[in-house]
Amino acid sequence: MQETIFIGQSEAPVSMLPKMANRHGLIAGATGTGKTVTLQGFAESFSDLGVPVFLADVKGDLSGLSQPGKEHPKISERVELMNLDFAFNGYPVTFWDVFGKQGHPVRTTISDMGPLLLSRLLNLNETQAGVLSLVFRVADDNGWLLLDLKDLRSMLQFVADNATDFRTLYGNISAASVGAIQRRLLTLEDQGGDKLFGEPALNLQDLIQTDENGNGVINILAADQLMNSPQMYGTFLLWLLSELFEQLPEVGDPEKPKLVLFFDEAHLMFDDAPEILLDKVEQVVRLIRSKGVGVYFVTQNPLDVPDTVLGQLGNRVQHALRAFTPRDQKAVKAAAQTFRQNPQLDTVQVITELGVGEALVSTLDLKGRPTVVARTLIKPPQSQIGPITLKLREELMASSLVNGIYDKAVDRKSAYEFLAERAEKMAQEQEAVAVEEAQAKELAKERKKPAGRERQSVMETFLKSAARAVGSRIGTQIIRGVLGSILGKR
Repeated sequence: MQETIFIGQSEAPVSMLPKMANRHGLIAGATGTGKTVTLQGFAESFSDLGVPVFLADVKGDLSGLSQPGKEHPKISERVELMNLDFAFNGYPVTFWDVFGKQGHPVRTTISDMGPLLLSRLLNLNETQAGVLSLVFRVADDNGWLLLDLKDLRSMLQFVADNATDFRTLYGNISAASVGAIQRRLLTLEDQGGDKLFGEPALNLQDLIQTDENGNGVINILAADQLMNSPQMYGTFLLWLLSELFEQLPEVGDPEKPKLVLFFDEAHLMFDDAPEILLDKVEQVVRLIRSKGVGVYFVTQNPLDVPDTVLGQLGNRVQHALRAFTPRDQKAVKAAAQTFRQNPQLDTVQVITELGVGEALVSTLDLKGRPTVVARTLIKPPQSQIGPITLKLREELMASSLVNGIYDKAVDRKSAYEFLAERAEKMAQEQEAVAVEEAQAKELAKERKKPAGRERQSVMETFLKSAARAVGSRIGTQIIRGVLGSILGKR
C-alpha cells in the first residue's frame, strides 16, 4: 500500500498520511486558482489507494477522471519541474444525477430525509416546521410510509381535515401552516425536487466499491443543474452525510479511510441553516471519522464554513485569496491563522501572491499534529482535465456496476394509497348510512299516514288485484258482477 498521498512539491515533497485522511480537510481559494485540479488529484490518489470517493461536480468538469490525460505543455513543464514519475491514467467512475439525465438516479424517501432536513429544504419557519414534525409523528403512529411528495401532500391534507381530532394528542394544527407547506412543496416540485424522493432509494453500499484492479470507484454527482436550486443541493449533501453516519458501523482508527467525500461549494450546506441543524452537522463531522469516512469541504472562502466545523478539518490546502474588500482581508487573516506558522513564510502575504496551481498546505502527522505550513506546487492530475462527451458518458453508465438498479422508479403502497383507500371506504360507509337513513325516513312517513288514507289504500289494492284478474273469463264475470252492483246496473 502506498505510504503517503503525494500532494505536491515544496522544498521537500508534501504529502498526507492515509491514516490521517479521515480527519477531514479543507480546499479553499478564489475562483480560478486551481481548486478543481487539486480536488481531481486527491480523488486519483485515494482511488490508487483502493479508497472509494464521492464528489459533487458543480461545473461539469470532473467527468474527465474516467479517461487518461493528454500531453500539454503546462503539464509537461510541471512534471519536469517536480521531477515526477508520471503517466497518464483513467480511473473507474460511476455517474450519479438527482434528475437522472447525466447519471444514475439518486433517490431518498421523505421518511429518510426526516422533518429537520426537509424543513430546511422547504425553508420553513419554526411553526411550520413544528407542523411538519407532527405530520411525521402521525404517519409513524399509523404505520404509513412517507416515500414521495404525494405521500407527504396526502398526510398534510389528512392532518388538516382531522385537526380537531389530533389537537388533544398532538397539539394545535394551524391550517395556514399546512397551506404554506403545501405551497412550498409545489415550488420544490417545479424545481425538480420530486425526482429526489421515491424508490428505489440509494443504497449507500453502492458508493463504497472497488474495481477488479482494487482501485476505489470515484462516484461523481452531476451537480451543475442541481446548483440551480442551492437549497436542494446543500440539503442533499447534508442528508448524505447524516445517512452515512447513521448506517455505517464503527471501525475505530483505520489505516486508510473507508470512503472519502468532497463537497464543492460547501457554503451552500450552511447558508441559512438553523442552529439546531448546524449543531447536528458539527456533531456528525466530529464523530463520522470513527466510521472511516473523511469529509473534505471545497469552498472559495474559509469563512464560509462555521467555526465549529472548521475546527474539525485537520488537512488544509489553501489556494490564493484576493484581498479586495474588508471581508476578503478578514478571510486572508483568518486563513493564515489556521495554519501552524512557518518562520520562513509571511503567510498573510503569501496567500495573496500564490499563482494558479500553488497552495499553502498543512497536513497531520502521525500524532495528529498539524505540520508547518508549506508553499506548495500542486501535482498535475493523471486523468483528463475537463469533461468527456455525452456519448462516452452514456457508454460508461451502461457498463457501470449499478446499471439497471436505479433507472426505473418503483411506487409501492405507502401513505398516499392507504389514505386513498381509507377515504374510499369512508365514502362507501357514508353512502350506506345515507341509504339506511332514507329508508328509515320513508318507513316513518308511511306509518304517519291518516286512517282514511289507509282504507283508500286497501281499496286501491283491491282494484289493482282486480285489474290483474281481468285476463281470465271467470275474473271478467266477477268484475262485471261487482261493478254492476256498485253502479246499480244488471
